[in-house]
Amino acid sequence: MKEELEKYFDRLWPICRSITGNGLRESLKILEEIIPLQWSEVPTGKSVFDWTIPKEWNIREAWIITPDGRKIADFSINNLHVVNYSVPIQGEFTWEELNKHIHTIPEIPNAIPYITSYYRENWGFCLAHQEWISLPKEGKYKVLIDSTLEEGNLTYAQCVLKGNTDREIFFSTYLCHPSMANNELSGPLATAFLYRMIASIPNRKYTYRFLFAPETVGVIAFLAEYGEYLKHHIDAGYVLTCCGDPGAFTYKRSKHRNSKADIVAEHVLRHSQKKHSVIEFAVGGSDERQYCSPGFNMPVGSLMRTMYQRYQEYHTSLDNKDFISFAALEETVMMYFNMVRVFEMNDQYVNVISHGEPQLGKRGLYPSSINPVFNREETHRLLHFLSFADGEKDLVEIAEWRNESALLYENIIQDCRKAGLI
Repeated sequence: MKEELEKYFDRLWPICRSITGNGLRESLKILEEIIPLQWSEVPTGKSVFDWTIPKEWNIREAWIITPDGRKIADFSINNLHVVNYSVPIQGEFTWEELNKHIHTIPEIPNAIPYITSYYRENWGFCLAHQEWISLPKEGKYKVLIDSTLEEGNLTYAQCVLKGNTDREIFFSTYLCHPSMANNELSGPLATAFLYRMIASIPNRKYTYRFLFAPETVGVIAFLAEYGEYLKHHIDAGYVLTCCGDPGAFTYKRSKHRNSKADIVAEHVLRHSQKKHSVIEFAVGGSDERQYCSPGFNMPVGSLMRTMYQRYQEYHTSLDNKDFISFAALEETVMMYFNMVRVFEMNDQYVNVISHGEPQLGKRGLYPSSINPVFNREETHRLLHFLSFADGEKDLVEIAEWRNESALLYENIIQDCRKAGLI
């Protein structure tokens, strides 16, 4: 998987994405090679709850020519150089005039910042601070931003993978940032590859929904169309972001704190032997704040690696391919997949032998002196499972009683089904 993740990363990396526009659509087309997507286009000016869909933004070229003839802030070299959603501009400016439209990070002098102006028409450039302060203060700077801001559409896309019930597990990720690795591409890539793994599960109990949408306004547009249905069908949901750095896992709870989403995520993390932390829901973050808003209040959390705003490279050009690890990204996909495996198994089982212990020997499930090959620990686990399979406790509760992972019961459940014991 690592090699494929990297291949798709390299194709998606150069594309300038935003909350609308051709870069977003181009990225969705690439992801469609992994996951079949149903697109929705929401027109400029449409009201979605308290928000209005903005004009569509596209950009072709942008640069600054210094008084001594050097081309800097070249959009074709790094698309973070232009303030996202900049209106078109062409002209000549003094250093002082241009300085009003320049963004740097003095504390990280070698980083290009990521800046947007979605809802206020403006323009600007982003440079490494050390570059900007070294430029001449005399003479004229030639400036070009060849962009368009006009009536169009906001695009989001989803995939629904049907199961045997209409109860849903929901995975949401955003696809609206330009070239950043952990804070942009890791989430969509993890979501697409997670789809591929879930699709391979036979006889799925749950229906799985996957959403790729521009952050905030895109998710609000999605909820305006599908929120009421989802609210009544979702059992658990997660926002996938910051999935690719090699840091420890972080799980951010839903507002419910002990929803199925929280219980399963924390159970899998606790028994994974991986370093992790669990934090409470807070409004500072990503789209979980839309799903958990008062009108919806869905059980949606977020499993990440190093959390947004907690690494220096966040929202800068330093959040690049060197910052992430494709092995770590693969591990995140596998952690989510293990959560899915637990959801699929996590039923309230009923032991059909209600009085006394089942006779396991005649079913080939108990060791004997002439067949001592059985694993003693596995036998104890089987007996524990049958003892607690009372139709009231679910599998996670049963596993937690022994302080072990529910994933260890996969074969036991299969054997019990075959033997007609549950």
